[in-house]
Amino acid sequence: MATSQNTIDFLLDQLTSDSHATTRKMFGEYCLYVAGKPVGFICDDQLFLKPTPAGRNMLPTVTEGYPYPGAKLYLLITADLWEDSEWLNQLIQATADALPLPKPKKKTPVI
Repeated sequence: MATSQNTIDFLLDQLTSDSHATTRKMFGEYCLYVAGKPVGFICDDQLFLKPTPAGRNMLPTVTEGYPYPGAKLYLLITADLWEDSEWLNQLIQATADALPLPKPKKKTPVI
């Protein structure tokens, strides 16, 4: 089951423009970015964040799941928690702050 556009729209509406959150369609689902850093996935209308100590500490109950077959465990942020926009923004920003910047892509030589 693919993620609906309504889910993406709602999630992005909950995230303020201050968080610089964007999504990008990947493999029929979505990757969630904050200021260019990949912080999680939206798969099957569920939000999965990369596990960080900061993210774990903010969750009332830690629930983990696999966003797609073969993936590592991610923090599963249940839809009922999406309603608190302020908390959701803090959680996603804390996760982004705890993650390193993505490695720069190597340029392929032109022959």
